[in-house]
This record gives sequence, structure tokens and C-alpha cells, in this order.
Amino acid sequence: MTSPTNLLGGPPPTHLPAAPAVDAALAGGGDPREVAAAHPSASLPWALLAERALDAGEAVAAYAYARTGYHRGLDALRRAGWRGHGPVPWAHEPNRGFLRALAALQRAATAIGEEEESTRCRQFLGDCDPAAVGQLLPDAAR
Repeated sequence: MTSPTNLLGGPPPTHLPAAPAVDAALAGGGDPREVAAAHPSASLPWALLAERALDAGEAVAAYAYARTGYHRGLDALRRAGWRGHGPVPWAHEPNRGFLRALAALQRAATAIGEEEESTRCRQFLGDCDPAAVGQLLPDAAR
């Protein structure tokens, strides 16, 4: 995948490395609880658990799962050279676990009434990649 040229001189996009073991474990409907236990540093299984909890109306559990995935993703981004700002493209598949955890954290924060956190997460997701907002928070993209 080629990165677009950054004409504004900001940091280059951050691309997380692929996680084939996690992808393989989740393939075919693998249980995200088992995958999170086996690969706790991966954001994607935590994001899936958060999304599942949100769908079940379990906002507090969703918040905890999403926050775990979010923080694991921040660790991975830093290891990949991210310095606290700059694009994290949705189009790069390995970034999606972090972005999904961030979006789930925004939704869970909204569900429990934590508006400051909800707003911060929504802004951060847009700063990472506006396309992620459209994919993950379609109501917010309007």
C-alpha cells in the first residue's frame, strides 16, 4: 500500500504491523474472549468484545473492553513510530483494531453519560482518519 504524499509537512501516516496469529484465531468466528486472553496486546479482540457488549446493552463492560483495546492500540502505535498525533489510516487493515476500539470507547462513553470522554474520542477518531468516523460512527459523520 502506498501512502499519500503529505503536502502539509505533518507526520507521515502510521501503519501498524499485521497480526496474522490474531487474524487466524478470529477467522471463522473465533471467540474474541479466547483471542483476547491469548493475545492481550492486540486491540481487535478487545474492540470486538466492546462492540458485542454495546450490542447487548452492557455499556460498562463495553467501556472496559474498549478502554483496554484503546490503550493496547496506543502502545502499538508508539512502537510503530507514532508520536501522539498524525494520521492512522482506516484503509490500512491492521489499524482497524485500534480505530474500532476508539470508536467503541466513544459509543460506550456516550452510553454511560461521560460526554467529555465521548467528545474527546470522537475528535481523536476524526484526527486519526475522517474515513474511520464515517465507517464506525455514521451518525456522527452527518
